[in-house]
Amino acid sequence: MLHIDMATGSRTTATTTATTTATTTAGGTVPADEPCDLVTVPARQGLEAVDILRRGADQEAVGPVIHDGTCDTLGFLVPPGTAQGWDVPGSACTRTDGRGLRIPAEPPVSGSGWLLPPAEDIPVTDPAALRAALDQAARLIEAADNCR
Repeated sequence: MLHIDMATGSRTTATTTATTTATTTAGGTVPADEPCDLVTVPARQGLEAVDILRRGADQEAVGPVIHDGTCDTLGFLVPPGTAQGWDVPGSACTRTDGRGLRIPAEPPVSGSGWLLPPAEDIPVTDPAALRAALDQAARLIEAADNCR
């Protein structure tokens, strides 16, 4: 999973903290100084989920997504408070506490990159839509793996 040491910016086993510039959520705007939670998933499942969200009938907006190539994970920025009720198997949602790392134009960890870069007009990912997309992605991956 994506873990960032806040003091040095290097990968550690510490929790990840992230904040964004002002972003809009289903419940309103998340101010620049407010933390966002971070859902991390294996890259394969995360890439499927991004495709599902972008192709879906509702065309759900996908907020910033970071790819950590070294750890082979994706991190989705979601509204603060998401971690309290997050229970999707195979993923983790890290609650941030505002100590944090602001999302810069360049990814904060060497070996990582923005799959979908942050932008002021792009909302953070809706947790309910992400949960559904991750569940569907897991089923697709399981079906594909069982066809061998």
